[in-house]
Amino acid sequence: MVETQRFIAVIGGSECTPDEARLAEEVGRELARKGIALVCGGLRGIMEAVCRGASAEGGLTIGILPGGSRQAANQYVKIPIATNLGEARNVIVVKSSEAVIAIGGGYGTLSEIGHALRNGVPVVGLNTWSLSRNGQPDESIAIASDPADAVNKALNMLNK
Repeated sequence: MVETQRFIAVIGGSECTPDEARLAEEVGRELARKGIALVCGGLRGIMEAVCRGASAEGGLTIGILPGGSRQAANQYVKIPIATNLGEARNVIVVKSSEAVIAIGGGYGTLSEIGHALRNGVPVVGLNTWSLSRNGQPDESIAIASDPADAVNKALNMLNK
């Protein structure tokens, strides 16, 4: 029997704080140690930090790029996919993954969270958006306390 590769997306801003970059890098390392392929937007910020961590542990990194040039990918992306779709590529990032880990981020990250939740893709949050519905907390995003917890929560959600 052929073992199936698992795919988890890590989403976050193209600009991030040093602390967010550290969290993302450790998430990348954890994913690689567990043999999980990393899917991301392939550019800078959180995307570069998570790819750097995964690459340091020999992990597979896939960048779904918004533009038409594979050369735009950060140096740690092993498989750059140029979509020429702009922000519409956010849907591809989410739909090509079995779970999403969100770290920090702005409105682009929020759109990816929305696409994931609408499509039944589990979302784990690490220092990212929180949601409310009709003034009440919406607990659709599983909150993680640290990078290892984020990866473990995402994996547990895959196995349900």
